[in-house]
Amino acid sequence: MLLRTSLRSFFAHKGRMALSLIAVVLSVAFVSGTLVFSNTATSTFSKLFAATASDISVQPPKPADDEEPQAGDKPATVPAPLAQQVASVPGVKTAIGQVMVGNAILVNPATNKLVGPTSGAPTLVGNWTDTPRNPVKITSGHVPQNSGELVLDADTAKKAGLGIGDKVRVDNATGQHPYTIAGIATFTTTNPGAALAFLDTATAQQVLLGEQAYTSVEAFGDGSRSNDRLKADTLAELGSRYQVKTAAEQKADNTKAIGSGLDFMKYAMLGFAGISLIVGGFLIINTFSMLVAQRTREIGLLRAIGGSRRQVNGSVLVEALILGVLGSTLGVAVGLGVAVGLIKLMNAIGMDLKASDLEVGPDVFVAGYAVGILITVVAAWIPARRASRIAPMAALRDHGTPAEARSNLVRTVLGVLLTGGGAGLLVLAGTADRAGTGGQLLGLGLLLTLIGFVVLGPLLATVVIKVLGALLPALFGPSGKLAQRNAMRNPRRTGATAAALMIGLALVIGSSVFSSSAVSSASVQIDRSVGVDYIISGGQAPVTAEMMDAVKRTPGIDHVTTQENLLRTKVQLPGGQNARTDLTAVPASFFGSDFHPTVSSGAMDSIGRGSLGIGETFAEDHGLKVGDRVTVDYGKGRTQTLPVGVVFQKGGLLGDGSFVGLDALAQVVPAAEQPPVWTFFAKAAPGADVGRTLTALQEALQQYPQLTVKDQAGYKELVQSQVNTLLYLIYGLVGLSITVAVLGVVNTLALSVVERTREIGLLRAIGISRRQLRRMIRLESVVIALFGAVLGTGLGLAWGVTAQRVLRDQGLGTLSVPTTTVVVTLVSSVVIGLVAALVPAFRAGRMNVLAAIATD
Repeated sequence: MLLRTSLRSFFAHKGRMALSLIAVVLSVAFVSGTLVFSNTATSTFSKLFAATASDISVQPPKPADDEEPQAGDKPATVPAPLAQQVASVPGVKTAIGQVMVGNAILVNPATNKLVGPTSGAPTLVGNWTDTPRNPVKITSGHVPQNSGELVLDADTAKKAGLGIGDKVRVDNATGQHPYTIAGIATFTTTNPGAALAFLDTATAQQVLLGEQAYTSVEAFGDGSRSNDRLKADTLAELGSRYQVKTAAEQKADNTKAIGSGLDFMKYAMLGFAGISLIVGGFLIINTFSMLVAQRTREIGLLRAIGGSRRQVNGSVLVEALILGVLGSTLGVAVGLGVAVGLIKLMNAIGMDLKASDLEVGPDVFVAGYAVGILITVVAAWIPARRASRIAPMAALRDHGTPAEARSNLVRTVLGVLLTGGGAGLLVLAGTADRAGTGGQLLGLGLLLTLIGFVVLGPLLATVVIKVLGALLPALFGPSGKLAQRNAMRNPRRTGATAAALMIGLALVIGSSVFSSSAVSSASVQIDRSVGVDYIISGGQAPVTAEMMDAVKRTPGIDHVTTQENLLRTKVQLPGGQNARTDLTAVPASFFGSDFHPTVSSGAMDSIGRGSLGIGETFAEDHGLKVGDRVTVDYGKGRTQTLPVGVVFQKGGLLGDGSFVGLDALAQVVPAAEQPPVWTFFAKAAPGADVGRTLTALQEALQQYPQLTVKDQAGYKELVQSQVNTLLYLIYGLVGLSITVAVLGVVNTLALSVVERTREIGLLRAIGISRRQLRRMIRLESVVIALFGAVLGTGLGLAWGVTAQRVLRDQGLGTLSVPTTTVVVTLVSSVVIGLVAALVPAFRAGRMNVLAAIATD
């Protein structure tokens, strides 16, 4: 009987359930789509790794735990004779020396454009080898037969419009190397987007490694021994100096590396899916609350004829379960479309995945149904519990639920405690000395203030809506007065409806404040600290001497300044403890006319005289001051004791890294082993036209498409575009929660119209026109939307301002509130209210007066 009653009730109100169903579908679609995309990407790479991995791979020694590999370091190698030694291991059928590097780029010299992906997937250049599991096969032309030939993969050749006989240039740290395409190779499995180029072995060793060596030796067994046995025998033969990995270990390492690259997108998407779930939860709570309120007399009759509280509660939860199952099923299906969209997005930025390879595993269905059913049943439990507590006679007498004074008191106390506690944490976060501590306090404060505002929403509704709707009676007469009172009539419902919109808009405002502050801070720091006129940065390959010479020869250029980054260098402190810091080697002229950061103590020019420059945070963390002597460990047993000559103020453009002079570095690290240059700077000569010199500079560097050349204004625009890219992604994802919130407003108004059918009939009977009635519904919707927007704007501003304060010493020293975004958000909330009210207002205006009055 319970099931029959629930089914009858569900299908009787299927129109009212539709919008809640959409909320569940969208939420589940985001979760399932993200998982399908992640599974597909991982599976594509796993298939490639499984199909091409050698039985065992002998790789260079693993770096010591206390050694950090430096960006642009010469590729680690194994000696060439090692291939013959591995081939002699019992059970090894063939051992092939492989050269493969990712620090070179491909250029089409005819167009001076990059060949291959500019972001996302890598460009790999190596030697052509015939292995039993080659990832590519020659489908046109032939393998490279001399030092002037190159084989290019078919996907890259097609995208670049290249073919047999065309010229391609390989650029790396050693210079430019021209080749002719002798062959086209096609992937034997799905190409995930990488560009592959192959040279003959001798040329690859000379050009890419600078020595007769390999980056690894790949061995294939004869089938007489397992891979684990081959590994053990190889280690016995070679000793423990080299890394030896089985096919399974290679696949696991590669899959882990790819997975970590996809994790950011995966967890970001799941995070926003969670937000949409929360927003959808408010919609479902509202839907079931109103359905229960409208069925009060029906519930009373059920209780009067013997139905228990448990049965009434169960009836509502069964309806929620039906909604959850149906919404989850549709959501998983829609999630496939979301996955395809994500694949197309990744393809646009360089990764090559195929929608036909969608990987839909059991985890997709488990997560999709768990999320959809759980959120629906939990959201419906609150009104179900409330319905079961209505006394039978009270329900038969009155369609409303009894007043809950005690509940309101508890809500008030809890809301004030949560909001006050969250606000206190935000204040502590903004005044914290450490960004890490401040970030933790910010996260907790953000959560508590959000929950606090949600809990206080119904209580705030009465006060705020009275203020927001104060002008409505004067501007719109009776329609405005009724709209204001209707919005205040059920504060709990209004609060829940507005809360859904509040969350989305708070995220928009908070993100806007953060991004605007980031751009403004960068601009201020550039104006304050950068004395050079041009910033030239490389791409995948480091900057070469030829590039810098081209800049120096450009008319209007006064001089060039470089920097060499040594990542996470170990420093021994005066007390004997060790610390790590990002160390940058710079010429003597770097500080002064080229860069002039704010100094906390000491003198900038001391770096050129053999001293060390450190950031203020590093100095405070380790108790260092000007004059203290520290020992810098550059690795490979090379150390140097230097005095601290200057401490830079925290929050500057140069970050909290450390600086050493190039002359000091050259005393212990040979020039050939110093790190490469990835970014360098140029200053215009006195009196030179900065704009014309920029044009001349760009023309001089035309043959180096991997370089980005910007003046200070262009660099500011580049920073802004990078921040905006992330901001627009956030806007797009938050748009989902706002969409669900709009559905919530529509649903609330639609159910409210049904609930007030008799009232609407009476209003029409005493003379209110259809136009006035529709205006009343629209104004009510606008007030509710504005209420949510005001709360969201307040929360978003608090979050954004606190985030800026937390990161003030990490480069976000300037607070910038995007007033345009705030105004647009508030205006948009009015539009949202008007749009959301279209259908409910139309339905209310078309009601038959007599039928509406006769409604029970």
